[in-house]
Amino acid sequence: MDMIRMESVSKSYNGVCVLKNINLTIKKGEVVVVIGGSGCGKSTLLRLIEMLEKPDSGHIYIGDNDITAAKGKNIDRLRTKLGMVYQGFHLFSHMDVLKNITLAPVKLKHMSREAADNKAMELLKAVGLANKAHAMPDQLSGGQKQRIAICRSLAMDPEVMLFDEPTSALDPTMIGEVLATIRLLAKQGMTMIIVTHEMSFAREIGSRIIFLAEHGIYEQGTPLEIFDSPSKLLTRDFIFKLKHFTYDVYSRHYDLMKMHGDLQKFGERYGIEGKYIIRLQLYAEELIEEAINQQKTKYPEISLRISLSEGTKDFNIDVIYSGIDKDIFDILDEDTDGIHIGLTILKKVARVREHSYKYGINTLKIVV
Repeated sequence: MDMIRMESVSKSYNGVCVLKNINLTIKKGEVVVVIGGSGCGKSTLLRLIEMLEKPDSGHIYIGDNDITAAKGKNIDRLRTKLGMVYQGFHLFSHMDVLKNITLAPVKLKHMSREAADNKAMELLKAVGLANKAHAMPDQLSGGQKQRIAICRSLAMDPEVMLFDEPTSALDPTMIGEVLATIRLLAKQGMTMIIVTHEMSFAREIGSRIIFLAEHGIYEQGTPLEIFDSPSKLLTRDFIFKLKHFTYDVYSRHYDLMKMHGDLQKFGERYGIEGKYIIRLQLYAEELIEEAINQQKTKYPEISLRISLSEGTKDFNIDVIYSGIDKDIFDILDEDTDGIHIGLTILKKVARVREHSYKYGINTLKIVV
């Protein structure tokens, strides 16, 4: 079932072409992640879908309805099928959390105050913020504000959720809680279009990746196709400039030697010194082994992400693993024999080390 369809859509600003001849179909249940360089039209694409910007030419359909031909109340009616989450939260500062969430359902859908309050509380419980129902926006952290903004959109029962860089305005410590909320929506089958610069997250959650360049959809495909073997020049330049390594584990008997070999290739591709490659291999091995040990299942689910920042030369290491709420580094408290050499070194040299747990998923972020 087509949820959104764009046919030959173009948009310019002051004579400067941003998007040209866009043809795109979003199916029910898809999670489409849009990536690309600054100014390539990612946010414009979302604004066109919601008709916050009018296209110069072409047609946009929400279901079977042409929103580009709609006017007045018909546009508003079609917009209720879409939930939009912006970079800057856009909460009403003079209203508490509950009223921020219930305002639109009461005013636009004529829901009773009681029903709207009940639904809002269900949503707040789902994102772990039921205790903030009567807090004012200025009493919330950035991550909490963004989760409230997501709840506000969900309160309207949208058919499609649109996310425009939902973590760009957040401190690194708050990004995980927002991404966990979006993961939950994906598991529930919500159709989503996500614009993001979080490439490891895009790879993890996307069913389809769209790379925008040269005023249009330059290349699209599965996460494996786009991140591991992009076929077109600009896509390769964009992806490989990110300098990232990904390794997923789905068995207790994973191929350790392959992981070491892949890390060696990663290091050689980007000119990383041999001693640092060896350290990364040691860190990765012990992080994965301990994540496996924390899971009782025969088929663990572990994702290791390593990226090198060109600007700071930092290594960013993310480990995502299911199981009980436990930080991998907790094992060092029991390590009286000093056998976890890699974890011990990593703990000492880490500039940032953060563990979070949401919806049965552990996320460990390390910067060295």
